[in-house]
Amino acid sequence: MLTTRNIEILKAIVEEFVESAEPVGSKTLVEKYHLPYSSATIRNDMATLEMMGYLEKPHTSAGRIPSNKGYQFYCEHLIEKDDNEEVKYALSNIFTRESMNIEDAIKESCRVISDMTNLASGVLGPDANGQKLEHIKLFPIDSKSAVCVFITDIGHTENKIFNFQDEVSLEDIKNCTDILNDRLRGTQINNLKTKLESIKPILTQSVKRHEMLFNAFYGAFVKFASDTLYFSGTSNMMYQPEFSDIEKLKEFMKLVDDSTLFRQLLDHSDNTEKSNTLALKTKSGTDLVWMDDIAVVSSDIRIGDNESAKLMVVGPNRMQYDRILSLLDFISKEIEKIYK
Repeated sequence: MLTTRNIEILKAIVEEFVESAEPVGSKTLVEKYHLPYSSATIRNDMATLEMMGYLEKPHTSAGRIPSNKGYQFYCEHLIEKDDNEEVKYALSNIFTRESMNIEDAIKESCRVISDMTNLASGVLGPDANGQKLEHIKLFPIDSKSAVCVFITDIGHTENKIFNFQDEVSLEDIKNCTDILNDRLRGTQINNLKTKLESIKPILTQSVKRHEMLFNAFYGAFVKFASDTLYFSGTSNMMYQPEFSDIEKLKEFMKLVDDSTLFRQLLDHSDNTEKSNTLALKTKSGTDLVWMDDIAVVSSDIRIGDNESAKLMVVGPNRMQYDRILSLLDFISKEIEKIYK
């Protein structure tokens, strides 16, 4: 069990390492943080914290750095929330644009958060692959474009704009949507592409502009099944010391490009005993996950009666958790309040 002195030393090491990215020695803790202990006492406690798994000792340094277990303890017990009014004002300006829909507002929030934190920020949308198609509606805009609305069995909706090379008649649009609704209703989202290919001969017989409409729907189905992960600021990782190793940077980019990998990582928040992943849910409901050198802080945003998306900050485990937790908590509540 950690003593009061252990905790005081751990807190100072986490905060110093987050700021400096350099291993922390006892001299720094005495001189900068004015801890009322001798260097020898602090070194002994640092050795104890290392033995307990809260600190790590890089091979090339006499100082210590926090382990993921150390960050987890810090975020659960020691963090002080950052209520920066200037930051909240900058974020609240996003939502003053009346024409901005919820998707655009979330993406703009990601951009602002990544600029403020110098980390990557993103949103992981609902997993549509477990849902089934309930209905398709196609609304013509003009003779060469239309808005397509997909509705799933749980009420999730996706809007896609179709731009055609040539004119498409209202009759073709009606015939096509009637056939698709008749043949595709009840199909799982991840099976739509295969099912659409199987009914192509029927479209060919009944719809004049069948090729154009088929291609539009095929592209939309591909996007519908995969377009659930969006990130802003991934290039910020190039300037983080932890990712100066090109192989680590490649692993990070692989993660943020794959929504399936991301869901697997976040699922560890429920069961981390058999992995190298640690997880924590704060009292406010924010989730934190640590895996190797990567940390993910995420907050749920309700975007419908039965759905939610995850607004996230992703980066090295050395991040300003107090500021990030405050940002995500504020912005997720603001989005829910405005777009409820």
